[in-house]
Amino acid sequence: MLPQHPTAMSSLSLRSTSLAVVALSFAVIIACTTSDNPDQIRQRTAEATATMKRDTKAVVEGVKEGLGSPKTINLNKASREDLLSLPSVTERQADRIIADRPFAEAHDLVKRRVLSEAEYAKIRDRVTADR
Repeated sequence: MLPQHPTAMSSLSLRSTSLAVVALSFAVIIACTTSDNPDQIRQRTAEATATMKRDTKAVVEGVKEGLGSPKTINLNKASREDLLSLPSVTERQADRIIADRPFAEAHDLVKRRVLSEAEYAKIRDRVTADR
């Protein structure tokens, strides 16, 4: 290893120090020359807080809705009352579902013309056809 010349070391150290001083000075100048006054900062902070509060409420409502969502009903085992609890299912349709059991899949309700596609779309996420 070759010995380094003392002036090369001090020159490198001087450059690093100068660069740090220039960067720090630039940061101070930028920070001091912003056009935001404290009232504007407070207003933006209040707006951001209100937005965050509103979004948090929406998330909480979504979680509540998910936890309180109705259980899935098995078409092959459900009682008449369970079937009637489904949106748009009439007494006649509930009786037909019971009479046409077993179902291989939930969409068999449409294939067997117990429900229309539009009626089935309303309950699709709430029914299964497990055996």
